[in-house]
Amino acid sequence: MNMRWITAVGLLAAFAGHAAFPQQDLPAPIRVDVNLVNILCSVRDKKGGLIGTLTKDDFTLFEDGRQQEIKYFTRDTDLPLTIGLLVDVSGSQANLIGEERQAAHQFFSQVLRKKDMAFLISFGAESELLQDSTNSLKLLHEGLDRLRLNAGVGGLHPGPVPTAGRPRGTVMFDAVYLAATERMASEVGRKAIVLITDGDDQGSSLDRSAAIEAAQKADSIIYSIYYVDNRAYMGRGGYGIHGSDGDLRKMSEETGGRVHHVGRKNSLDQIFKQIQEEMRSQYSIGYTPREGGSPGGFRHIELRLADKNLKVQARKGYYAAKP
Repeated sequence: MNMRWITAVGLLAAFAGHAAFPQQDLPAPIRVDVNLVNILCSVRDKKGGLIGTLTKDDFTLFEDGRQQEIKYFTRDTDLPLTIGLLVDVSGSQANLIGEERQAAHQFFSQVLRKKDMAFLISFGAESELLQDSTNSLKLLHEGLDRLRLNAGVGGLHPGPVPTAGRPRGTVMFDAVYLAATERMASEVGRKAIVLITDGDDQGSSLDRSAAIEAAQKADSIIYSIYYVDNRAYMGRGGYGIHGSDGDLRKMSEETGGRVHHVGRKNSLDQIFKQIQEEMRSQYSIGYTPREGGSPGGFRHIELRLADKNLKVQARKGYYAAKP
């Protein structure tokens, strides 16, 4: 499947109707009428090593400052896993696409099990679904082979949208939003968005907050891979100055993931292995929140550990279901 995603005008209208995703192709949403909140978390020691030997008694959970009873606790890493791999193919990543393709081939081969699914999206001047959700390594590898530079022509978004007049080059926030709402929202089990990019967004119709909210509502963790090609930012006097990883860090931390930096001591292959290890070393914590709070509003979650030398990594909260 090779579909062009609309990222400028009418995001919701396009996907709700006959545009990029026909209704007959979309799986029916699964609705569970149980007020149960599930949290996936990882725990690390001071050296960054994953800790997988904790019990329920090692955790204390708070929602909006009020302690909650943990009713379900498991380290069952056999829960179905859905992975969305989002690859930046904008002009600044042109020299990195080959390495990203090769590393992702190996990542999919190693991480996917029988019950797992994955999809592939590229984004540059626009987002493109290169492979819809599948368990087939053959189809995923064929999708990776279709990764191509998508730098656009520096045009403008048509129509009176909030970002009209901004150059279109890397629609990162739109890609995250669409992956969460159109692919992840109807999935069950563990869900992870793996985002490979240098972190610069140019021309998205939506902002970072919308991308984070969409991921939170879809119960999806964002793992960001910060990969910068300094040659793409070279100026007259030498290497150009690239922006920070601030947007990636915010999206990852708010959803329970983290940012990985590709560098001399940490290759893309090694980072994929680290993400794979983390996804297979999570605790699943479930609770039924006490009554109160506004329906549909955001509720803050805090997990504390009895051992203060350990650090827990989990999403910051969730959006309560409306009646």
